[in-house]
Amino acid sequence: MNYLPYIINLNDVIDILIITYIIYKIMLWIKETRAWSLFKGVIVLLIIFAFAGILNFTTLYWIISNTVNVGLIAIIVLFQPEIRKALEQLGKGNFMSAFTKTEETIQKISSHTINEIIKAAKAMSKTKTGALIVIEREVPVGDFEQSGILIDGFISNQLLVNIFVNKTPLHDGAVIIKNNKIRAAACILPLTQSITSHELGTRHRAAIGASEVSDAYILVVSEESGEISVAKNGKLNKNLDEKQLISIFSSINVETVNKFKIWRRIKSNE
Repeated sequence: MNYLPYIINLNDVIDILIITYIIYKIMLWIKETRAWSLFKGVIVLLIIFAFAGILNFTTLYWIISNTVNVGLIAIIVLFQPEIRKALEQLGKGNFMSAFTKTEETIQKISSHTINEIIKAAKAMSKTKTGALIVIEREVPVGDFEQSGILIDGFISNQLLVNIFVNKTPLHDGAVIIKNNKIRAAACILPLTQSITSHELGTRHRAAIGASEVSDAYILVVSEESGEISVAKNGKLNKNLDEKQLISIFSSINVETVNKFKIWRRIKSNE
């Protein structure tokens, strides 16, 4: 029997290019949300699964292969907010525009940004003006940002204070600081589920919740007491003074510089 070689025609090339483009844009979109960390976890799991099969790790292969049956449902549950947002944008005709932004993940917070945030926090603490400020780090918080009003303005303590003044249009919600700019305001953050009592208000619960799903630093000013707190990695540091705030925010740059050195060393060895 004669087998004719399969010849790739123009339609095949176009088909491959379209699929490649869609996958590329989806990857860019995922990187702008918290789903990127989850996505990397899925990739690691698939790599382990492949090696388990190649190296004949019977038990590990059996465990992972039997979880594949519920894997699709698990992925849908984990990525539900992102999938919903994508479908909403598709219905509005803005789906492709949501894929067009990329940001550098290795970045420092400038001394100007630190100073203005602390000045604003002190001013709002004196007047007991409630505030919630998210400082993005490596894990993108684009889904938080998309829930609010885009500002994309330069940081000043006056602007931050004016945003959170009671009864103003943007006071209810969080401000997102990204790339040393006020990226958005009136943003909605997820509430933590780890605290069942009512010892903390909604702002503090939102700050802890956002810090549980990202590596962001979230500053909170209490409307009741004027107390300044900072949430990080699911923990809340309460009743902070100016020196403590400077120390906390300066540590962001120390961690970032160390990670950049490691990243640059890896790149140089490739």
